[in-house]
Amino acid sequence: MVAGWQTTPPLDNAAAGGWALVRGPQGFLADANGVLFPRDWLKRQDWPISAEHGLGQFDGQPVWLLQVEQPVELPGGFWQGLRQFMLQADYPTFRMLSFAEQVAHWDINHHFCGRCGSRNRLVPGERCLRCPECGLDSYARISPSMIVLVTRGDEVLLARSPRFVSGVYSTLAGFVEPGESAEECVVREVREEVGIEVGRLQYLGSQGWPFPHSLMLGFHAEYVSGEIVPQADEIEDARWFPIDRLPPLPMSRSIARYLIDLYVARRLGQPEPELLR
Repeated sequence: MVAGWQTTPPLDNAAAGGWALVRGPQGFLADANGVLFPRDWLKRQDWPISAEHGLGQFDGQPVWLLQVEQPVELPGGFWQGLRQFMLQADYPTFRMLSFAEQVAHWDINHHFCGRCGSRNRLVPGERCLRCPECGLDSYARISPSMIVLVTRGDEVLLARSPRFVSGVYSTLAGFVEPGESAEECVVREVREEVGIEVGRLQYLGSQGWPFPHSLMLGFHAEYVSGEIVPQADEIEDARWFPIDRLPPLPMSRSIARYLIDLYVARRLGQPEPELLR
């Protein structure tokens, strides 16, 4: 039996049994026992289930996603968003929920064909929605983006977006443009967001970021030249921080925190952290 979460090809919706997640406008349904419910029991409830997707296996047991278009009530149950689960749940559970979230967004946003407007149909055995009229296939979207820690000796460059939790500073990030390499994106985004030039890029790892469908490619870059000029409307504040006087940082499971912790550990000769996968 495989422990934890394992993504698999789409499960057969005609199969009986297994576990299910329930996702609606307010997030995922949970109770005192967690987020997994007996699938056959859920499907007997008088709930407005709009879609069902076979996701994979948790501890060797099959798991489906049930989508509801409006909140449902369950005695002892509550709804919670993915960010709260990221802070509270064990990592295998969060991985399962993050995958389910991305499948849910794909399903919601591709009910109809983007070319001719016909109603799409799920392709058996594939994670694909196909138009029965013009044949256009729609797969789950993944948006590649870079995230980078810029350093200058014992200083790291951290910034604040107006969207961040109050007081928290993080690394710089941005989406890859069409025709652009991840390395070119790093240089461009740093220039645009804080007005400085960087070099000696090193790729350090990646993390799926389901808010809603990013793949974060993590880099370290060294400062080359320039003065910090925050990008209007994007960066609220940006500054150099000594590694022994860091501000409040992103959550420990994020790749942003990993990039920071890894650099600090290397400068201080401490054990290096591992990026959760």
